[in-house]
Amino acid sequence: MSDPLANAAEGPGAEERRCAVLLPLPLAGAFDYLVPPGLELEEGAVVQVPLGGRDSLGVVWGPGGEGTAKRLKAVRARLGETAIPEISRRFVEWVADYVMAPPGAVLRMLLSSSGLSQAEKPRRAWRLAKEGAARAEALRMTDARRRLLALAEDGLARSLTAFAEEAGAGTGAVKGLIEAGVLEEVRLPALSWPRLDPGRPGPALSAQQQAAADRLAAGVGGGFAVTLLDGVTGSGKTEVYLEAVAAALAAGRQVLVLLPEIALSAQLLDRFAARFGARPAAWHSELGQGQRRRAWRAVLEGRLSLVVGARSALFLPFRDLGLIVVDEEHEAAFKQEDGVHYHARDMAVARGQLGGIPVILASATPSLESLTNAAAGRYGVERLPQRHGSALLPKAELIDMRRHRPPPIEGLGQSWLSPPLRSAIAETLAQGGQALLFLNRRGYAPLTLCRACGHRLQCRNCSAWMVEHRLAGRLQCHHCGDWMRLPQRCPECDAEDSLAACGPGVERLAEEAAALFPEARRAVFSSDLLAGPGEAAALLRAIADRKIDLLIGTQLVAKGHHFPDLTLVGVVDGDLGLNGGDPRAGERSFQLLQQVAGRAGRAERPGRALVQTFDPGHPVMQALGQQNRDAFLAAESRNRRLGGLPPFGRQIALIVSAPSADRADAACALLSRAAPRHDDVRIWGPAPAPLPVLRGRHRRRFLVQGPRGRRLQGLVRAWLKDLRVPAEVRVAIDVDPQSFL
Repeated sequence: MSDPLANAAEGPGAEERRCAVLLPLPLAGAFDYLVPPGLELEEGAVVQVPLGGRDSLGVVWGPGGEGTAKRLKAVRARLGETAIPEISRRFVEWVADYVMAPPGAVLRMLLSSSGLSQAEKPRRAWRLAKEGAARAEALRMTDARRRLLALAEDGLARSLTAFAEEAGAGTGAVKGLIEAGVLEEVRLPALSWPRLDPGRPGPALSAQQQAAADRLAAGVGGGFAVTLLDGVTGSGKTEVYLEAVAAALAAGRQVLVLLPEIALSAQLLDRFAARFGARPAAWHSELGQGQRRRAWRAVLEGRLSLVVGARSALFLPFRDLGLIVVDEEHEAAFKQEDGVHYHARDMAVARGQLGGIPVILASATPSLESLTNAAAGRYGVERLPQRHGSALLPKAELIDMRRHRPPPIEGLGQSWLSPPLRSAIAETLAQGGQALLFLNRRGYAPLTLCRACGHRLQCRNCSAWMVEHRLAGRLQCHHCGDWMRLPQRCPECDAEDSLAACGPGVERLAEEAAALFPEARRAVFSSDLLAGPGEAAALLRAIADRKIDLLIGTQLVAKGHHFPDLTLVGVVDGDLGLNGGDPRAGERSFQLLQQVAGRAGRAERPGRALVQTFDPGHPVMQALGQQNRDAFLAAESRNRRLGGLPPFGRQIALIVSAPSADRADAACALLSRAAPRHDDVRIWGPAPAPLPVLRGRHRRRFLVQGPRGRRLQGLVRAWLKDLRVPAEVRVAIDVDPQSFL
């Protein structure tokens, strides 16, 4: 292996070699280290280096600087023989520059699950020992032992868990046979990734789908291009872009498919397995560290060809990435709001441009940003305006809640389901269909107050109400995670049994559904009640297998799921999310409601979507009722263009936080005095954030706004360059903000 970092000939008196190492920390830049004699390093090599009193991973970022080396520490070791590809290092630098984050903080996302620090371990397994059958004769036989022995007679090696599951026995019974010498241990090679077959035939496509699929597949290998796959719910977008995935795999390239929620992965992985004969690798925060390390290493070494993952998968060190697909590209979940603020959809486009590869953005309700880019010719467009086969898109029926007040329910009191919606559910269940009740509010009730004094139970760390989760028996803050048991007395006036739950969450809705439809088999689909992707997958299978009649869910049910027998969707609070200071509130509400309505009638049976609203004249409601997306988006575009709002303008948010309001205000005063003045740029603020206290810190916001062609990062850098604020004050930068809390 050549050593391009060598800067002097070897031999007596030769100058010591050095290299610049970027550490996965929010520091200013790379640090110089000495390269020990005989250690070969090149740019991108992952190394272990001393840092303070401990060791740290790092990546060789280039040759070291000049000057004295007396105080430099030496690289401890090189980890792995495969270097981080140049394209990944360029991507780290590009993201850091764009989102105004230290390069080391972005590198941390790339190295967060590095598999190079530990070798892959062989797997432990057991099989029938040579004298195992004879030794078993001396044991007291139980049914479990008999089943285990019968299974072991095939001579195959299995893990302890596999033995227990296949024989229908407990792991204790397996361990007993191991201790008795009936089963002997063997070591198997580390798991390899299943081979995907891109030549395996997919499902039959309609002429319209096939034409779009052919064009997407033809774009693979043709250089950078972004294509918006705009298809109504149920139009077969996944099957269409899978043809492009197959083309990339057939060319020997790696593929990344990004999803906004891990709950979406179960059904999608099954569809990928049906298309390619094996499940691709999943990547999300719920995976164990061992699984993440193994996948990370396989991606780097080019042994893993297809990854389906959450936004963090974008920073995997792909050796030869040939295609990126962003599914549900409109989703706000693609924006990371903590640490390094970045939007995975936009960064995926940047990664495609840096690598010269195509990017596909798929959605039934595309973002206004993507539609504007398509209209301007920056993106190509493939449209699928019809559902596949005979399925028809349901038209939303608006229920005016001012005219259809829900009658109270004996034993529960206030009800949230209007008479028309109750009748529709009863009719659907009687006909053997499945129904979905949608309410984008977790827990039992969003507010708990005292009937005696009016006190509202608020989080101790945030300016937010505590949400009651009755099934878990506690109150919880959805912003910082703090929780408490529901008190028996009001903490303000000490009144006993005076605390009342106000407003519905999905748990309260499930309680009402149980009272109204006691014979229906019900389930709640909410992140609070699912332990992880495994439980989500099990619930989705139960719905598909018709073991659930009535599903009550949050936004998790609105995204990408296919329920063939679901014929009714009822939106309980269609107005939720329409108000507030978010300029995208109307667009997001329309997207969410259109998506959830699209869960109905996806197969042969026609579907209905009923939306309860107190404002049926609102533009979002009118667009839903008239199935007129284009008119709504045209009006939304006009309003945003007049205000210079994205996508027709640029924004950067500065969030100032401090332990006290006084310190936050003092820091804001410093910022205000140093604020730049430009004719084409406006700086709004400082103003208290809508959530003024978060995790015990008081928050203030500035908003920098300029025209689309104006790069605001340089202006903000110059503004903050010489600013000196106290150590306890933080100034977070959010380029292209999506949340205004």
